[in-house]
Amino acid sequence: MIGRRNLLMGVWIGIVLIALATVGAGAAEPSAKSFVEAIYANYKGKNAKGVALANDAAVKRYFEPKLAALIIKDRNKAARRGEVGTLDSDPFIDAQDFEIDTVDVVVCDTAADKASATVSFKNLNQQTTVVLDLVKLRDGWRIADIAWDRKETLRAMLTRK
Repeated sequence: MIGRRNLLMGVWIGIVLIALATVGAGAAEPSAKSFVEAIYANYKGKNAKGVALANDAAVKRYFEPKLAALIIKDRNKAARRGEVGTLDSDPFIDAQDFEIDTVDVVVCDTAADKASATVSFKNLNQQTTVVLDLVKLRDGWRIADIAWDRKETLRAMLTRK
């Protein structure tokens, strides 16, 4: 009788540990909305610094691999010529200068491991909307493309000939 009780107790403890490990893994993984909110938190306030995309690692931190490669290739090509790359403003705010107080982020799932984030804010008294296409990778959420109020997306800008 004691052996059966110990066996059942061991099975029960194992199930609880597996359940807790699953919940813990899910809780540690940020949502698409928290990924986007973390980006735009860098732009809020009078002394905000924004997100520096000055090196390859920073670009890869925010953009999915193929888009990151396009950004890096464009920047390197322009640097060799002593020019500014195709992306001549901050892609997160579609501007070079900013003063942003509040940001509204709405995220909608579009497919398995894909989402779209619509980010609205007033920058220097101009209402701006940016739409981020997101993809969930092994390393977390990344940006697959960005659309601004103009017609062309970031990916389209970087791939046009």
